Amino acid sequence: MNRIIQNILIIFLYTMILSAQKHNKELTLNVGENYRLYPSNLNQWEVSIVNHPYNQDLLFASANVVNLNDFFVSEGIYVTTNGGNSWRGNDTCTGNPIDFHGGDPGIVIDKNGTFILTRKGFSSGIYSHYSTDNGITWSVQEIISNDDTAPERAGLVSDANASSNYFGRTYAVWVKLAPPFPVVFVYTDDGAQNWTVPTQINNPSSRSAGGEIAMESDSELYVCWAGVTSTSPFTEDFVGFANSTNGGAGWVIDENAFDMNGISGLLVSKGNIRVNGLPRIAVDTTSGPRRGWIYIVTGQKNLSPAGSDEDIILNRSTDNGLTWSQGIRVNQDALNNGKIQLFPAIHVDKYGGVNIIFYDDRNTTSDSLGIFLARSDDGANTWREFEISDHNFKPTPIAGFQGKMGDNISITSANEKLWPVWMDNSVGRYQIWTVPIDISTVDVKEDHPAISHFQLEQNYPNPFNPFTSIQYAAGNRQFVSIKIYNVLGNEVATLVNEEKPAGEYKVEFNGSDLPSGLYFYRLEAGNYTETKKMVLIK
Repeated sequence: MNRIIQNILIIFLYTMILSAQKHNKELTLNVGENYRLYPSNLNQWEVSIVNHPYNQDLLFASANVVNLNDFFVSEGIYVTTNGGNSWRGNDTCTGNPIDFHGGDPGIVIDKNGTFILTRKGFSSGIYSHYSTDNGITWSVQEIISNDDTAPERAGLVSDANASSNYFGRTYAVWVKLAPPFPVVFVYTDDGAQNWTVPTQINNPSSRSAGGEIAMESDSELYVCWAGVTSTSPFTEDFVGFANSTNGGAGWVIDENAFDMNGISGLLVSKGNIRVNGLPRIAVDTTSGPRRGWIYIVTGQKNLSPAGSDEDIILNRSTDNGLTWSQGIRVNQDALNNGKIQLFPAIHVDKYGGVNIIFYDDRNTTSDSLGIFLARSDDGANTWREFEISDHNFKPTPIAGFQGKMGDNISITSANEKLWPVWMDNSVGRYQIWTVPIDISTVDVKEDHPAISHFQLEQNYPNPFNPFTSIQYAAGNRQFVSIKIYNVLGNEVATLVNEEKPAGEYKVEFNGSDLPSGLYFYRLEAGNYTETKKMVLIK
């Protein structure tokens, strides 16, 4: 029996490899023309974008803004109230004292539609402003922390879950740049009018870098950071992770959740810009089968599955951060081909699609960069890639900022569109660029013929232990349910429970918690239902 099971698993793995080879490729995407959110004569960099939790026509973007003539630094305010049909903005956050701003904005929109922005002070500390009129006017600064250390950019998230005990609370995390270089945490319950006293989440043995926060749909908080080496260039050596189920009152901390080998330092081929591999985090908050899955993406090299050049690597957790997968290489160009991928940003959309944007030079010269989107609709098992920039640029450091061109880009979604933002200097200075992408154009596998019907395939392998894959086809956009039942008719698992666009899909079932026996899996979509049998043998 052990030999039979071993053979089944070998066939299953071989099938998965063939499937990955078939679907992991760069595809052509007919995106629209790239455009600047707010054309300006100033440098805009370190860009980010968020959407209102309920009003999908309202999006808020920001950036570091610097005037190189007098080194005036502020935070850009760029807003659309009509779903991206038009944008308005200002290169200066007008919250007083204006001359005290130091950039590095962190942004979020809370349940009331309040815009919240955190930033550095001119020389030290971290401060916040809020706006109740969609970014037109801003409050005077509120001191979050005014110690002598210059913090890194804060990551923000706001609780918009009406059933949460912390409904409306907004959280912020950042790394304090003083020994022991911990991740620091605060929150506000009144729209950034007041903040709690900063508390230290972790106690690193070396030092932390980065600091990102995300929230699961049941309001559980997840924070990640990089543990870095103690000497310059402070390479990212591992990823730390913490979670809280009580609004940040207590944390479960893993200083070394998984290994990484970051890319910190100067990138000679790209004008000696300063680079890093800091982790970015996103959570699946849909009602689908991957609800609660956590994805962390980094820039790495010289640690498998990354090659000798810079690659984008993802690790995922399906158990609230208790365990993590091996690294998954997101960019699908040939390994060790000398091509470079940098600065990923990640977002999980309402369909459970994992979307990652990053700089990439595979289609241009070694001194230039474009922007790629990688998308997975099966929980990061397979990827499809699209170049979304319609032009390339040659990066150069911004004068006076220690080799930086900015390392923070961003992506969100609203209505049926993805909204990526990035900075490039193709007009002679760094500007915030975007291109809206219809999710339907990247959601359906383009190497398959159009699907006109619903269909449920036989699982493979069958018999199985403990994993098997189920493929199905959706003939049109429809709410799809796939559930597993035992021989008594009792439901034992839900694999799919969400709206799906037309296309072909594959979902994995893990029967490790079930006894051997006969099981049934049932697809329901509108008026269509189909049931098939499968056998679990342990």
